[in-house]
Amino acid sequence: MPPTLSYRDAGVDIDAGDSLVERIKPYARRTLRPEVLAGIGGFGALVELPRRYRHPVLVSGTDGVGTKLKLAFALGRHDTIGIDLVAMSVNDILVQGAEPLFFLDYYACGRLDVDVAEQVVAGIARGCELAGCALIGGETAEMPGMYPIGEYDLAGFAVGVAERDRLITGADIRAGDVLLGLASSGPHSNGYSLIRKIVEVTGADLAADFHGRSLGEVLLEPTRIYVKPLLALMQALPVKGLAHITGGGLTGNIPRILPEGLAARLDAQAWTWPAVFRWLMEAGGVRLEEMHRTFNCGIGMVVVVDAAEADRAEQILREQGETVHRLGRVEPLEAGQPRVVIA
Repeated sequence: MPPTLSYRDAGVDIDAGDSLVERIKPYARRTLRPEVLAGIGGFGALVELPRRYRHPVLVSGTDGVGTKLKLAFALGRHDTIGIDLVAMSVNDILVQGAEPLFFLDYYACGRLDVDVAEQVVAGIARGCELAGCALIGGETAEMPGMYPIGEYDLAGFAVGVAERDRLITGADIRAGDVLLGLASSGPHSNGYSLIRKIVEVTGADLAADFHGRSLGEVLLEPTRIYVKPLLALMQALPVKGLAHITGGGLTGNIPRILPEGLAARLDAQAWTWPAVFRWLMEAGGVRLEEMHRTFNCGIGMVVVVDAAEADRAEQILREQGETVHRLGRVEPLEAGQPRVVIA
C-alpha cells in the first residue's frame, strides 16, 4: 500500500500559520484607517476611497529590501526590517503626490518561525503607522526546500491616492528651481551587496563600536519614511518634483524627474556625509563617483520647488522634524554635461 502522507510530512506547519494570523491581528488593528471595510483574516481586503478626493487617481508601488535581509539574519534582528519594507514602497508612491492608503506584504520562508515572523510583521505595522496607511493583509508562504533554515524573503505592495490635477510629475520643473535634500538615516535599503562585500573583505566586526553604537546596528538602521512631512508640504505650497534616492544613488535618481534639457547642479559642501558612508568609502576603496551612484550619501529624498518658495518650504519641513539641506539648483543642460553634477 502507498504511504499515507500529509502536509506535515512535507515540512509545512499549518498550526504555525494559524497562530501567526492571530498574533499579527493586533498590530494590523493599530494601523486601520476609516476607509478599511474588511482587513486581515478574509480572502481579500476591502478599502473605499477617501471621500474628500474630487478626482482620485490610485498610485501603486511594490518593492523589497534586497540583501539587507542577510544582515538581519547575521545579527538575529528582525524588528526593523519591516519598516524598511514599508518605506521603500510608500516613499516611491509619495513622489507622485500620493497619500498611502494601504499596504500588503509577502513573507516567504522554508519553515515558519512564528516568533521571527511576528517581529517582522510588527515592524511592518510600525512602518504603516509612520506612513499613515493601513496594513490590510498579505501572504505567508511556507515552502520547504526553497529557503535555507532561518532565512526568509519579503516583498511589499502599497496603494495610495492623489488628486488628478495635483499629481507630481516633474513636468513643471524649470531652470532656477531649488533642490532641497532631506536627510537619510543611513544606507536605507540600497547598496547592501556592496556593503556586505566590504564587511567581508575587511573582516569588519559588526559588534564593534561605531560612534557609540555597534557597526551592525548602524548598518541595520531602518529606512526613513517621509510621508507625513511631505504631505504637509504639499498641502502648503506647490511641489514641482520629488526624487526618492534609492538604487542608483543621487546621480541615478534625480534625472528621473527632470524634463529634457535640464540638469541638476548640487553643491558638495551643502551637506555632510554621515560617518557610515565615509567608512564605506575608505574601508572599501570605493571611488567617489561609485558612492554617488550606489548610495544616497546622506540624502534620502530630493524636493524641487520654485526659488521663491524655497525658504518657506525649508521652514515647513524643519517644523515637521526634517533635517533639510539646500543642495543646489536646476540649470539648462549643456552639451556633453551629465544630468547631475556634484561639485
